[in-house]
Amino acid sequence: MAQFYSIHPTHPQPRLIRQAAEIVRDGGVIAYPTDSSYALGCRLDDARAARRIRDIREVDDRHPLTLVCRDLADAGRFARLANWQFRIVRQGVPGSFTFLLPATREVPRRVVDAKRSTIGIRVPDHPVVSALLDALQEPLLSSTLLLAGDSFPLNDPEAIRNRLEHALDLVIDAGPCSAAFTTVVDLVVDPPVILRYGLGDPARLGLASAA
Repeated sequence: MAQFYSIHPTHPQPRLIRQAAEIVRDGGVIAYPTDSSYALGCRLDDARAARRIRDIREVDDRHPLTLVCRDLADAGRFARLANWQFRIVRQGVPGSFTFLLPATREVPRRVVDAKRSTIGIRVPDHPVVSALLDALQEPLLSSTLLLAGDSFPLNDPEAIRNRLEHALDLVIDAGPCSAAFTTVVDLVVDPPVILRYGLGDPARLGLASAA
């Protein structure tokens, strides 16, 4: 049964953040808030935990997972960025964007897109995520908390607890998030392509907005 931590959304308690990081290190799968919706997360190197995330989402191995990183420097360990890609990503982090980029060898092959050798990179703008990543000193392998049959991601921690308390190790309650998706930008191609319009405004990146 999942533990349930009530963590302040702007001033997260260090003790609870450390405990959450230990749960992740020990192979746990957590639900945590971001600047868009809640997400599922685990260690990048934990294949069993990644399988649990896919099982919760009811998706197969072809469904992409995302690397949630602390900052642009951290993202640069796991994705190769040419100068033009760097300039675009720099304008969108932190923020509600997911960038598809060529993966480096730091990324396990099991989470890299088999056809394109890409990985989704995300740097959320949320104090709880930032604190958790600082405590972990590594990225989270993540997926939007969108359950099979739902149209929108879960954004309420009590609802997450009620539906998933037997499937998760921890629910971090930092209050409701926007029930929104990130904007997904394919930066493997030039010019870039917006694959999904979400909370992040492409105009911030110097790209065409949805309007």
